[in-house]
Amino acid sequence: MDLISILPDSVANQIAAGEVVDRPAGAVKEMLENSLDAGATQIDLVVKDAGRTLIQVIDNGSGMSDSDARLCFERHATSKIHRADDLFAIQTMGFRGEALASIAAIAQVEMRTRQPENDLGTEVRIEGSTIVDQHPTACKQGTSISVKNLFFNVPARRNFLKKDSVELGHIEEVFRRITLIHHDVGFSLNSNGKMLYNLPAGSLMARIAGLYGDVYKERLYAVDEETDIVKIHGFVSKPEYSRKTRGEQYIFVNGRFIKHPALSTAVERAYTDLLPERCYPSYFIGLSVDPAKIDINIHPTKTEVKFVDEHALFAILRSAVKRALGQFSLATELSFDTPNEFNIGPAPKDYRPQQPRTHYNPDYNPFHARATQSQIKFDSLYGTPERETPTMFEEQTGKDVTVSSAPIFSTGTCMQVQGRYIVTSLSSGLAVIDQCRAHERILFDRMCKNTSESSDRQTLMFPIQCQFSPADAELIAELLPELKRYGFEISPMGQCTFVVSATPSGMEDSQLQSLLDQLLCDYKGSTMQKYSRRDDSLCASLARQLSVKEGVQLSQSEMQQLVADLFACPMAEMSPSGKRIITIVKPEELLK
Repeated sequence: MDLISILPDSVANQIAAGEVVDRPAGAVKEMLENSLDAGATQIDLVVKDAGRTLIQVIDNGSGMSDSDARLCFERHATSKIHRADDLFAIQTMGFRGEALASIAAIAQVEMRTRQPENDLGTEVRIEGSTIVDQHPTACKQGTSISVKNLFFNVPARRNFLKKDSVELGHIEEVFRRITLIHHDVGFSLNSNGKMLYNLPAGSLMARIAGLYGDVYKERLYAVDEETDIVKIHGFVSKPEYSRKTRGEQYIFVNGRFIKHPALSTAVERAYTDLLPERCYPSYFIGLSVDPAKIDINIHPTKTEVKFVDEHALFAILRSAVKRALGQFSLATELSFDTPNEFNIGPAPKDYRPQQPRTHYNPDYNPFHARATQSQIKFDSLYGTPERETPTMFEEQTGKDVTVSSAPIFSTGTCMQVQGRYIVTSLSSGLAVIDQCRAHERILFDRMCKNTSESSDRQTLMFPIQCQFSPADAELIAELLPELKRYGFEISPMGQCTFVVSATPSGMEDSQLQSLLDQLLCDYKGSTMQKYSRRDDSLCASLARQLSVKEGVQLSQSEMQQLVADLFACPMAEMSPSGKRIITIVKPEELLK
């Protein structure tokens, strides 16, 4: 009995859709790339309900004829590949001929298109790969495609979509990837009737500022390099504007966004010894390479590529970024027009240099030094927590932990090791406490308990202006009530600018813009998906950023306060991010 049969086109198209259009953002990517290949100079994207209800792309490109308007929805129908050799010299965005066929298999599609030489255009309506109607129509030059009710005939796939805020975040990321490198084309993004981005054609720097705010004009260094192998142009962030996540990292090859670990490593290697630990640079870099020396036909989404001269590309890119960092940082920090007062003349003939003398205090004891102003006052951020029921540590050790205005941790004297760990004695052994994670747990618990606007805050003598991208500005406006509850006082000032007049007590003013940027990044990323409540995700991000950092020297009283506050937490053993805070070294282990 024969078992093998040819799949119907409708089923084959749905299988292809699973590779190309796994979520609304996948359809957005394919539709925007088709508009670019059509030579459009203005492309408008409209979405409703994060693409579930509607995805519409309108362009002023070349348009299509009557027959092409029908044929473009067939599998492997493309105007960009005609023979096998063309695969090794690809200059266009799309070339597989599966995008529109895949989209039409899982949605209701309406398309209007007109070529400039024609007076009338064509309208085509398709549902689930079946052409329902096609007729002449009056429309503008170019193409308008509306994708409605995505996955209407694949309910299982639709059920796997995340909430609208997550899916819209994916759409915005696709929009940024495409608009950054194609900055010579105008773009707009409208979501649920609200304009998120309106980007005129311009330079790469103007496009970055349009997406992320004008503040980025002062945060970036230009990278330019041209060799026989590759031409490089783009921007990298100044080291002081590094981030704790790899969010704003974009590498493009021949006008296409790619993911390439080796090239990403090359950029980060250029920042060696310039960034704090676990901090990452932002970069927007475009590479131009001979198409014959690159293979982009190795993944359906075309984001993974192979290079013939990968090692050479690595070395050239690393050197170009390193030179940009050195050149521009020195140019801004050093002046070669030395003032006269720094000119040191020759010494007199009878001058005899004196042997230098060292002055020191023989009674100085570093362990009795007072805390400096840069040290963190733990009880200044959100107050001291109220005493609750005995904790698991009290029950295990039989010791009493006292929290008062002058707290004393009764189990013993604390000692700080390597600027990160606090060691104190328990009846069961030695407790080694990670001070960063401990403070993060304390702050997280306090902020989660605080349901009123009674958080300790400090009023700024000079209010600070913070700028955001249009999408981030909308998100900040949405989060204002929660931020106020945690000690911020933020007011809108213009479309993408906010004025901050108060911050949580103990927070440094210089941290403000980067803290809010990181908070938004965490909220839109993994943090938002990890926590079920929006308040919890915000608390986790703020607690991590406001917690005492590694290397901060703590006084004896500060260490005792930190340990006492930690042991008063219900989940003192784990940080909000799920990392261990305390390790107990038992007496028998010490004997070894």
